[in-house]
Amino acid sequence: MNIESNNHQLRLKAAKRVKEIKGFYTHVLATFIIPPFLVFINLQTVPQFHWFWFAIIVWFGGLIIHWFGVFGFDKLGFGKNWEEKKIKEFINKK
Repeated sequence: MNIESNNHQLRLKAAKRVKEIKGFYTHVLATFIIPPFLVFINLQTVPQFHWFWFAIIVWFGGLIIHWFGVFGFDKLGFGKNWEEKKIKEFINKK
C-alpha cells in the first residue's frame, strides 16, 4: 500500500510539473501572438505615442519571471547544489 501511495504522490507531482511547463509554453506562444495586435491597436489609435513598447517590456518581464518560476535557477547553473559545489571548488584551490 505504501508503494502505491508513493507512486500516486509521484504521479501527482509529475502532473503538476507538466501543467506548469505547459502554462509557460502557453505564455511563450501568447508572447509572440499578442504584441503585434498591441502594436496595431497603438498605431491605429495614437500613432504619435508608441505605448506598445511599455506593454511589450512588461510582457517579456512577466515571461522571464514565469520562466524562473517554472524552471528556476537550475537552468542557469545556480540550483540547490551550486553553493556546495562552489565551496568545494574554493577549498580544492587552496
